[in-house]
Parts: sequence; structure tokens; C-alpha cells
Amino acid sequence: MRVGITGHSGLDDRTEERVRALLAETVRAYGPGELVGVSCLADGPDVWFAETVLDHGGRIEAVIPATAYRDSLPTWHHPVYDRLLHRAADIHATGLTTSDSHAHMAGSEIIVGLVDELLAVWDGKPARGYGGTADVVAYAQRQGTPVRVLWPEGASR
Repeated sequence: MRVGITGHSGLDDRTEERVRALLAETVRAYGPGELVGVSCLADGPDVWFAETVLDHGGRIEAVIPATAYRDSLPTWHHPVYDRLLHRAADIHATGLTTSDSHAHMAGSEIIVGLVDELLAVWDGKPARGYGGTADVVAYAQRQGTPVRVLWPEGASR
């Protein structure tokens, strides 16, 4: 089973803890080694999902939205990104250079095209900018890709 991830970054510690638990519960529903997680490996749910998949014996594939993508991520996240990118069984790239909202959406479109299901760590609200989680969910739905929303009850961002 190939499962992709999209979701809000910058969540507070309590919401992060609850989202990580939801992701772990979701991943544990698959047999060890059955799951291929597809992620852009951004800080937040992308990485939490990828780490959980690997911990459960699955494989990950990385999608790189732009050649300048790594540099657009927080500096403190670079070692985690590099480690997970090195562990990726396959790497997919958009071919774009600038890491902007259009590249991020293009990366998300690649994820949707590769997976059987998309997990969305999403509060259900409109995107704050083009290529946000709501846009990715809407795109997946238009493509007929099943979307499973994971959002802790009562959480906000």
C-alpha cells in the first residue's frame, strides 16, 4: 500500500504529540513492511509520518518540490531531512528550481499521483496560501484519491 502525507507545520507541542499518536495508530494498521510512505520530508507531519513508516518496517519515497527546497526548510531541520532523504527507496523531483508555493503544490501533485491514499493532517480550514493543505486535499479529491483526515479533536493551529 502506498500512502502519502500532507499537513500543517508549526503545530504546538500538545498538537504535535496528538498528531504523532494518530499517525502511529494509522501506520500500525498495516502489517510490518506493507507500507510505502510518500513524503516531501518537510518539518512537521511529513517527517513524523516518514519516521513512523520506517520504524514500522516500511519504506519511504521522497518527493523534492524544487532543487532549492532543502534551503527553504528551517536550518535545524536539515540533518533530519538529509537522514530521511538518504533512507528513501526512491526520490521523485518536480524539475523546478525555486522552492515556492507553486513548486510545493507540484510536489504534492506528484505525491497524489503516486499513492493509493493520502493522509491529511488538516484542521479543515482553507489554505493560508496557494499549495496549502486544503489545496492538496481538494486536488486529491478531484483526482479520485481517497483522503483520510487526521486532526485531533479540539486542536487548533
